[in-house]
Amino acid sequence: MTSRNALAKMIDHTILKADTTESQVAVHISEASNLGAYAVCVSPSFLPLEAPKGVKVAVVCGFPSGAHRPEVKAAEAAHAAAHGADEIDMVINLAFALAGQYREVETEIRAVREAAPAPVVLKVIIESAILDDDQIVALCQASERAGADFVKTSTGFHPAGGASVHAVRLMHQTVGGRLGVKASGGIRDTATALEMIGAGATRLGLSASEAVLAGLEN
Repeated sequence: MTSRNALAKMIDHTILKADTTESQVAVHISEASNLGAYAVCVSPSFLPLEAPKGVKVAVVCGFPSGAHRPEVKAAEAAHAAAHGADEIDMVINLAFALAGQYREVETEIRAVREAAPAPVVLKVIIESAILDDDQIVALCQASERAGADFVKTSTGFHPAGGASVHAVRLMHQTVGGRLGVKASGGIRDTATALEMIGAGATRLGLSASEAVLAGLEN
């Protein structure tokens, strides 16, 4: 059984609604610290951001549609890294993904990677709910070739849905522990979070972090 503290250290405590205010972000950062979360995930407009010691700052890139030119995503990532982002969660071009244009996806991921090199952590959002198994595998492979650190299921904003146990398991099997797997989108209770971890998730994107952790003991 995963302990509360162990699960907290897997959480990106997330607030990404378009109408989020600075005061709400401040409250969210305080919550992340109090919960023992690994990171806080916010929109890049809130950078630079002072997070408490021990809490990483993650920002999104090309969010939520992914329908941005590679050079625009790269510029956004470079700006975020220069203004204090520890981690970047980028959305791929979903039209490329659905068309099987995996080289084009790889090219845009590599552009972001080069714009925000290590030690900045790069997570690639593939929007797994709209994909079949072959597409999920191909996109995970493209992400690895392009130098990503994580593959991530979802933005949480697509009407097709968020993370699924099946997608997380397939992503984990594909990247084989060489990359992390972030499950995000629709994870609102302890049981679902634990299912995702059991399937191979190494990070969780949660807005309902407190409710998820409430079902666990230290």
